[in-house]
Amino acid sequence: MSSSMQSRASSSPRSTAPPAPPETAPVQAASLESLLRELRSNGAGQSLLGGAGLESALESIWAHRLRSLLTVLGVVIGITAVIGAMTLTQGVGAYLDNLIASQGANTVFVQPGAANSRGVRTKQASQTLTLRDVQTLSRLPHVAAISPFVDTGGQVVYGNQNWKTRVQGVSTDLQTIQSWDLAEGFWFSQQQDAGGSAVAVIGDTVAQNLFKNAGIDPVGQQIRINNALFRVVGVLAPRGGPQEDDVIFVPYKAAMARLTNQSFLNEIDVQADSEGNVNLVQQEVTRALEQNHQISRGQPDDFQTITSAQILQDANEATQAITVLLVGIAAISLTVGGIGIMNIMLVSVTERTREIGIRLTVGARRSDIRNQFLIEALLLCVAGGIIGLLLGVLVGWQATGAIALAASGGRASGINIPLVITAVTIILPFAVSVGIGLIFGIYPAVRAARLDPIVALGRTAR
Repeated sequence: MSSSMQSRASSSPRSTAPPAPPETAPVQAASLESLLRELRSNGAGQSLLGGAGLESALESIWAHRLRSLLTVLGVVIGITAVIGAMTLTQGVGAYLDNLIASQGANTVFVQPGAANSRGVRTKQASQTLTLRDVQTLSRLPHVAAISPFVDTGGQVVYGNQNWKTRVQGVSTDLQTIQSWDLAEGFWFSQQQDAGGSAVAVIGDTVAQNLFKNAGIDPVGQQIRINNALFRVVGVLAPRGGPQEDDVIFVPYKAAMARLTNQSFLNEIDVQADSEGNVNLVQQEVTRALEQNHQISRGQPDDFQTITSAQILQDANEATQAITVLLVGIAAISLTVGGIGIMNIMLVSVTERTREIGIRLTVGARRSDIRNQFLIEALLLCVAGGIIGLLLGVLVGWQATGAIALAASGGRASGINIPLVITAVTIILPFAVSVGIGLIFGIYPAVRAARLDPIVALGRTAR
């Protein structure tokens, strides 16, 4: 009995359960296989193998275009501020250069005033320049022209029209020194100058305000300057600025006798015969006036001399200092913009871990990954630079117009500040943009290239 039962038991098949397969490996393999299949079907796995980093960067930027636009705003604002500041200061500098040049390129300006113990020149209450000084300086070698200045101002009246302007008593040589052109009429003669005749040459602004509405030719008409009558003999051609066109020139002796009742001069302009002799003339003027005023060696002069080149240098230094200040402030915005780009690139690396791991798996080199993210950062910065350049030129143009309008007292035909665009203005935004892209884009790019493809794929599979 027992033997038969044992034989049946031995002949019947045993029911054994299959071993439980590991769950993680098949799931990961299936996930990786599906990811690779998807990547190959889209052709993304080979996008970096053929040097298509630029195309991949453009696709990524376009896919997140709103985020990309917001990212480059910091760079746009910084570049706009830099270009706007440069355009403004270059325009103002060009205007000052033209203004100083119009006063005489080879001119030595002599003004009353003394230097204190610290070397700072100040105006004196007692004026020290006289007609005797003019006669002395006119006899110096290398002096081509000379003109005293008697500055005054007042109300100018013709008929029922009146205009407040500045009046300067000068000599006939001023037309040569400052290169004035006449729209009509003529400059007063040397005989009228020496005799103190009551004649006047008026600027374009004065002519427009006194005679335009009446439709009368100014030449030959009599105008009243304060309480003295003067006959207009010429009208100056416009130069495009109220500081230059809003003026009346009369013989200096007529100004001293009829308008100011003073015996001293406000300034003496001395023109050298050539640009190379300007410094020599300045030295000769200083020695001659020291002898006239009996100033011994070691004592401070009661006058000061300065050349047009020195004035131009001072003006350029002032505009350069303003430019450096404004650009320094704008650099803060550029730094903030660069940090924003680095931040968004780090976010992009985190979001695209799956893509980076798969591309490394199918054969992309780490340099390809690095270049893709670096190119993407550069494209963002260059786009911000282009937009900033256009906006900066627009801001600079509007700023120069506003400053010109304010300086001219709101007159439509006021100061004309040019819009100056140089090669530096065009190149600088691109150079700065590339620099920001490299500085703030290299760390995210290197971080992306150093990702371990196995770890990256393991994260995406989970």
